[in-house]
Amino acid sequence: MLAVCNAGDEVVIFEPFYENYGPDSIISGAKPRFVKLRPPDTPDGEWTFDEGELRAAFHNHTKAIVVNTPNNPTGKVFSRSELELIRDLCVEFNVLAITDEIYEHILYDGAQHTSIAALDGMRERTITINGLSKTYGVTGWRVGWAVAPPAITDAIRKVHDFLTVGAPAPLQEAGAAALAMPATYYQGLAEGYRKRRDRLIPVLEEVGFRCFRPRGAYYVMTDISAFAFENDLEFTKYLVKEIGVAVVPGSSFYNDPRDGRQQVRFAFCKRDETLDAAAERLRKLKK
Repeated sequence: MLAVCNAGDEVVIFEPFYENYGPDSIISGAKPRFVKLRPPDTPDGEWTFDEGELRAAFHNHTKAIVVNTPNNPTGKVFSRSELELIRDLCVEFNVLAITDEIYEHILYDGAQHTSIAALDGMRERTITINGLSKTYGVTGWRVGWAVAPPAITDAIRKVHDFLTVGAPAPLQEAGAAALAMPATYYQGLAEGYRKRRDRLIPVLEEVGFRCFRPRGAYYVMTDISAFAFENDLEFTKYLVKEIGVAVVPGSSFYNDPRDGRQQVRFAFCKRDETLDAAAERLRKLKK
């Protein structure tokens, strides 16, 4: 964003959103403009957005749209038709797509990952961001990459050089080795997380959470209305102090905290014994 945005620009962001996107827009001098993802009506339904609302967010000052698929925190996997709609708006308004595809290999229930850069008309207007963190279980390394047209990567390299100089060389060597992993590794990765998802969700539903079943990534967004707490912050404090389970309050994923006041996010990227211990503790909520 520092490489491509200027003061007066706007960046379109779907919400709920990974917490960095809004602040990163502001740091770059741009104004974030939020478009709602609406939770599904059924446990197996999809998070959706309104086409008219998305179109209304695009205008002459729009510089970029951030597309995170599979999505954190919702687990939404954007469909090809949704990405084609975004593509059409990017072409019409001459807007860049900045994509966060860090969870591309963590997919469930037959979901397919599509990179918007692969769509006609998007190769020259997409910055694809990815990294080692999630796929190879090294979230602390912070080694990743950006793929974009030469003029844009030239700007990104300049900003990156003055901000961080470079990523640690030994970790880059390890990353190069990891990228040579066979297809069976990625299949096992997704299946392992699917089993964890299906281990956690029944317990959450049993004790009173309304779960929005993710089709990608390793998070579960939940509705906490049944517990009758005033807001998500009060509930998360209660969970930590009285139950012994930590979650992320839903309000942290929204521009207006009130929009997430009855939601919390669970992460299931844990060992089975950790998930089982959490389940045992969460069952105390039934009392």
